[in-house]
Amino acid sequence: MTLGPQENVILDGTLLGKLRADVEGIFQVNSVETPRQAPQGTIVFLGDLLMRDSEAVYELIAERWFAHQYTPLLRHRDGQIALIAQPGIVVPKQSNPWINLGLAVVTIISVLFTGAINECQCIPATLAQWLSGVPMMLAMMAILLAHEFGHYFAAKHHRVAVTLPYFIPLPLISPVGTMGAFIQLRQPFKTKKQLFDIGVAGPLGGLIFAFPLIFWGVANSTVQEISRGENSVLEGNSIFYLVVKYLLHGQLLPSFDQYGDLPFWQEFLRLLAGVLPQGGGTDIFINSLAFAAWFGLFVTAMNLLPVGQLDGGHIIYCLLGEKARWLGLTLVGLMFVLGIFWWSGWLLWALLVFFVIGPGHPPPLNDLPPLGLPRTLLAYLMILSSSSCLCRILYNPYKNDTACVSSTERKQCHFDRREKSL
Repeated sequence: MTLGPQENVILDGTLLGKLRADVEGIFQVNSVETPRQAPQGTIVFLGDLLMRDSEAVYELIAERWFAHQYTPLLRHRDGQIALIAQPGIVVPKQSNPWINLGLAVVTIISVLFTGAINECQCIPATLAQWLSGVPMMLAMMAILLAHEFGHYFAAKHHRVAVTLPYFIPLPLISPVGTMGAFIQLRQPFKTKKQLFDIGVAGPLGGLIFAFPLIFWGVANSTVQEISRGENSVLEGNSIFYLVVKYLLHGQLLPSFDQYGDLPFWQEFLRLLAGVLPQGGGTDIFINSLAFAAWFGLFVTAMNLLPVGQLDGGHIIYCLLGEKARWLGLTLVGLMFVLGIFWWSGWLLWALLVFFVIGPGHPPPLNDLPPLGLPRTLLAYLMILSSSSCLCRILYNPYKNDTACVSSTERKQCHFDRREKSL
């Protein structure tokens, strides 16, 4: 008989006996399975832990099986504990830090260049024009560095091998001169606690800088009459952004003449929903630092979407486990629908999540330890905060002969009611 390429057959009985002997005293084996569709050499021991601390059990087994080049996995299965012996071990590879440094330098130049363009509305040629991009560059890089090094130091705390951040420069195309940054994990997570701490540390780090920067930037931006132009762009509202503008300028912004007689809550909901009437009004003309902070909040909110291996995907997996995959698939489907009927940008996000990031999430090596109440509460808070900070991108500007203001406080102007929502 010819065995299929995916069929798992254990031929080394001596190895099986050694693996089983190594868990004596810490894991009670009730039965042994060799799943047919698992990788060659995979063994499943079904039974119960003989120690209450599943993390200590895992570390002992991993240490003993290392000599056999096997990695243990712990799972719940049908009222028992499945101890899976998976062939192979992960040996973290060294990365080249000079690549990280080079990308960081190029990204700084790219963001500085973009900030200068936004301020002078020209290709910077003089030192003064280049220096005008410094506020945006400092704000954007502070948020990105805090986000990525939040992940990095959390991983180091849990002794999980990761690379330094890889920054992605994107001048002229990205409104802030970068597509963000990422770090690479060089070994899998052991527990949900590790997964959660590393996943949530990035957004928390970025928000530590984004929150005060958005307050400072909005406070130092002016409220002026709305100017409209053919190439207008409006920075989207969110609950948080609306509140910040109200606290610092004493009114809901943008403020339209047609909304003057509406109750406060109706005006708030209309602005949050992006229902923008034609006619006169005023709005904040945000400076480049405020825009960098706004963009940082927007990207953080998108990254907290509970899908796949986004930071929000890490968090929601810690809450729902394998059920998070179905939520991810549902959200990807919703993105497709919104992309077809509402805003085409959602279609791009749906394709990115489904084909690049993936709607599912791999479990940690030891899936037994609970997340714990403090982390659970923080997880729900982060998921909820993503919806309150999630901003809107609107387009289809008014057809108007009045050009947008071109100054250091250049306003991204307003649109008619054909806008779409992100």
